[in-house]
Amino acid sequence: MTLAAVVLTCCSEDSEVSAQTVESTGKTLVVYYSYTGNCEQIVETLAGQIQADVMRIEPADKTQRYEANNYAIGTELLNTIKAAPNEATSYPAIDPVSVEDLSPYQNIIVVTPLWWSQMAAIMQTYLFNHSTEMSEKHVALIVSSHSSSIGGVVSDAKRLLPGVVWAGDALWINNSNHSARASMIENWLKTLNLAKKQTIMGKMYINIGSKTLPVVLDDNSATEALTAALQEGDIAYEANDYGGFEKVGSIGSMLPTEDAQTTTQPGDVVLYNGSQIVLFYGSNTWSYTRLGRIEYTSAEELEAFLKAGQGNVVVRLSASSAPTAISVVRTAVGEDVYYTMNGQRAYAPRKGLFIKNGKKVVL
Repeated sequence: MTLAAVVLTCCSEDSEVSAQTVESTGKTLVVYYSYTGNCEQIVETLAGQIQADVMRIEPADKTQRYEANNYAIGTELLNTIKAAPNEATSYPAIDPVSVEDLSPYQNIIVVTPLWWSQMAAIMQTYLFNHSTEMSEKHVALIVSSHSSSIGGVVSDAKRLLPGVVWAGDALWINNSNHSARASMIENWLKTLNLAKKQTIMGKMYINIGSKTLPVVLDDNSATEALTAALQEGDIAYEANDYGGFEKVGSIGSMLPTEDAQTTTQPGDVVLYNGSQIVLFYGSNTWSYTRLGRIEYTSAEELEAFLKAGQGNVVVRLSASSAPTAISVVRTAVGEDVYYTMNGQRAYAPRKGLFIKNGKKVVL
């Protein structure tokens, strides 16, 4: 799984479409533990914004319910660590990890839940076991909690990793702002001091009707060509439902392809046959070139946005979240198809300025 970078705060819309280069970053490993699923969602969001390898930490004993009996089991694990923090036997056992050699990684992002104002005992085990290997690496921290502040987790991290270079302040994602994690992570990443160079994904924006949603772009030759075209102006095309799981339409020009067998998920944006852009509200397995992923908050929001199953729509791709008049329109439909200057299909145009076959015309 590829992804890259670390921790950040806040929200701001980025009108840049092209991939951004962060001067102080390098090959990155994301290490996470997730008990309730919140940290897993955070890592999935992070993976859409950066390039990095991802590794999940699992406890050896998967039967324990840490919250049972008024948090008795979890509290006992934490108290055992506090009683003898320098003893390996104080830490609960974890499964063998999938990445044993940390030497290729300059940056490590740790994503962990908070247990009763402390770092989850399972993640503490991993950091204790690999403290020496992580020495002098650039490390960033994301902490998930319900509402408790994360000072105790930060203290645990510094105790366990005394020899690392901290890349910046920890990012706190709690119950009240979890739904805004995409923008928080995006802004936080820009504040980090990482090792060497790395690419953070750019964005484009999709407009259908009166609503616009951002797309976090993959980094490949197809998105480079697409973002270059969007710098010249918006691209509008007609998309149709197909198979009960996608909206698909041709942009009227070819993009470079890097096709691979792919099982798509709702929100994925891919390129098919070099010229057709597919927006998924379901899933399919085929050979595609990945373009990116729509940022949305729920399945209902995505289906409403794509007007799933409701027929043809005009899709407008833009470099900005607030696109202006269309300057470029690419469509594969016939010569008698017109669009208004704000991208809407004009079925019986009589008088005014319109787009026809990619050119502005006056009727």
